[in-house]
Amino acid sequence: MSALEIGAVGDVVAERTVHLTRESLVRYAGASGDFNPIHYRDDVAAAVGLPGVLAHGMLTMGLAVETVVPWLGDAGRIIDYGVRFTRPVVVDPEVGAEVSVVAKIGAVEDDAARIDLTVTFGGTTVLGKAQVRVRTA
Repeated sequence: MSALEIGAVGDVVAERTVHLTRESLVRYAGASGDFNPIHYRDDVAAAVGLPGVLAHGMLTMGLAVETVVPWLGDAGRIIDYGVRFTRPVVVDPEVGAEVSVVAKIGAVEDDAARIDLTVTFGGTTVLGKAQVRVRTA
């Protein structure tokens, strides 16, 4: 693995917007085994006081970190990754949901860097303190 070119703190290294649909949620449920009905049934989501069917938190977390993989060139460079779930992603049955991710260099160490992810849905941050530590050497 060769050295990764790191820019300056504050530089954007990757960004993308992911469109989620109800079909996306069903596919993720099948892959993950998480068949909690709040992720596909409006009546159940409403019955427990939710604003609608929610994207799986781990789906949101996964699509966020995947944003930096093309820049890294190898997912094996990821040392650790953590987030705080702050707001839900409500997936409308007809229009879906757009989740946007912006990855910026947050800190640079000798052989690693911290990448800060800003993950938003509808203009609101949905993952707090989303940070990826990556190996640069």
